[in-house]
Amino acid sequence: MTGAAVAPPLVRPGNRDAHRAFRAVLDALARPGTTTHLPVSAGVLSALGPLLALADLDTPVCVLGDGAVATEQWLGAVALATSAPASGLGEARLVAVLRPVTVDELRAVRVGSPADPEEAALVTLAVPALTGGPTVRLIGPGTASGAVITAAGLPAGWLDARKAVAFPAGADLLLVDPDGACVGLPRSTRTTGGS
Repeated sequence: MTGAAVAPPLVRPGNRDAHRAFRAVLDALARPGTTTHLPVSAGVLSALGPLLALADLDTPVCVLGDGAVATEQWLGAVALATSAPASGLGEARLVAVLRPVTVDELRAVRVGSPADPEEAALVTLAVPALTGGPTVRLIGPGTASGAVITAAGLPAGWLDARKAVAFPAGADLLLVDPDGACVGLPRSTRTTGGS
């Protein structure tokens, strides 16, 4: 999913692209199951867009790429572009997963607590496509009647890992395909079906 083993130099998005990415993230999380579109920049993976637009000096970031070298290079490039501190998966407030994710990694993400749910992470998962996977029904605030997602490339058991965290704790998820199409699953959205 990375498309390259070595991270190219990143440039923080200009105000217009940063605003568009911020708006796309907000819209995706406000209307779960609705596809929004992140701005796409040459040489920048779509799943990194939210980190580049949202990270700042006080926002720990984590990037999981293909292999240790690629991970370090992508994380270093994001930290350099945003001045955000690099951190481990369990401490990060913004996470980009650029390769297939495991259920154990999803369980390790920062989920906040019932008293401080805002301490949870926003996790951007690169997926090969937003279609072609199992049908997952969405229920909760902002979802339209009959809202579903069918993203490909998510591990078996990801829904159970997500359900194991009681609301209001839980991470917010963005599923992003290579072209920047994005679907949000905020922690307030319940899911049924799928795998």
